[in-house]
Amino acid sequence: MVNAALITPPEKRIVFSDLNWQKYQKIIEALGENRTARIIYDQGVLEITMPLEEHEFAREIIGLFIRILVFEFGLKIKTLGSTTLNYPELDRGAEPDNCYYIQNQSKVAGKKLDLTQDPPPDLVVEVDITHTDINKLNLYATMEIPEFWRYDGEVLRIYKLQNQQYIEVENSPTFPQIEKANFYEFITQSKFDEVEAEKKLRADLKAL
Repeated sequence: MVNAALITPPEKRIVFSDLNWQKYQKIIEALGENRTARIIYDQGVLEITMPLEEHEFAREIIGLFIRILVFEFGLKIKTLGSTTLNYPELDRGAEPDNCYYIQNQSKVAGKKLDLTQDPPPDLVVEVDITHTDINKLNLYATMEIPEFWRYDGEVLRIYKLQNQQYIEVENSPTFPQIEKANFYEFITQSKFDEVEAEKKLRADLKAL
């Protein structure tokens, strides 16, 4: 029997309540940029997530999966990783696990992101294996993120923004050719051999 005390959780989360925008900004400034912890602020609630191995593996593999799709389908991409997406007018801010410009890549290529002028990222990815107190569907919908992927360590859910709220869909609007089965096969194979998993995915995509 495995000792429960020895099981490492995929994420550690700390939640603070009743913080205004100014305090949120001071906390970000105090923590600095060279950190692994990620922050989400939603109208007074601040959640700090410290991702561990299982979380980071999933985040990296999903990022690789998306980059392969972009390359094989001849698209363009600007990767922002966990760049802070601040919307003071909404009293919300987030550092997603991954975010990308794909459809709107040409609008932000070669420049530093300015969310007061630039469109929001086209695709945001979150890995939430443990419980989060933040309603991320509402959070990213208010930021007008067109597409949101959420992975809980077992199930990938894809959401499309429609009429200011998300609806769950089976196929990604950005990559409609892809089935979730392609993702599940890729992430499962990657646990044993990431190079062979990538070779297999690229071969499958070329055969479409």
